[in-house]
Amino acid sequence: MPNIPIGLQLYSVREDCARDLPGVLAAVARMGYAGVEFAGYHGRTAPELRALLDDNDLVCCGTHTALNTILGDELERTAEFNQTLENKFLIVPGLARERTESRAAWLETARLFDEAAGRAAAHGMRVGYHNHSEEFRLLDGEMPWDTFFGHTRPEVVMQVDTGNMMHGGADAAPFLERYPGRALTVHLKEYSATDPKALIGDGDVDWPEIFRLCESTGGTQWYIVEQESYAYPPLECVDRCLQNLRRMGK
Repeated sequence: MPNIPIGLQLYSVREDCARDLPGVLAAVARMGYAGVEFAGYHGRTAPELRALLDDNDLVCCGTHTALNTILGDELERTAEFNQTLENKFLIVPGLARERTESRAAWLETARLFDEAAGRAAAHGMRVGYHNHSEEFRLLDGEMPWDTFFGHTRPEVVMQVDTGNMMHGGADAAPFLERYPGRALTVHLKEYSATDPKALIGDGDVDWPEIFRLCESTGGTQWYIVEQESYAYPPLECVDRCLQNLRRMGK
């Protein structure tokens, strides 16, 4: 099976990043993470961020960016910024209510992503969408996740968030099978019915099955740790998550 590198979604340590982004990137690299996915740039320019990544031998494995930044003229600016970071994954982490309030709204949203995907490809980049929990509750007779990914081109990345899916009452495995080759980056997040602060490996996610499908079917290029609840200081949490993954052979 492929040796998929592990990155960190920096939203996990957002308050630390706001105080000391260089220090956080250095700490994350020391832990053993191979890359980071941005969730904001903390006032830094693209060249400044590129230098920080290079200083710590880190790869930019994605960025979370608002929908408007991949549409119209904004896409050109977004692409230029991310070319400096050598990042090819532009992932939208959430959508306004008017984009998701009905099946028809989801279909129009899918059309926008399709258009953006075609334009991003000219820059060597992929656009994608990251799930929360509401995409797995029936809306007008269909799960929004299926409405969206069933009506977008295969180049639109399906950024599965394992914990968010389970919070919505779904399991990631069937979706990894239904949309093969589209889970190029996957958020590894724990879910526990009894412990809301569970770290990766300490909850209910069937990690062996997730890894099997990512590595055989999903086309996964990056595992990305995301931790949004904290039994310990955030940096300690993400360190523990990575060490738990190492114990699983990742």
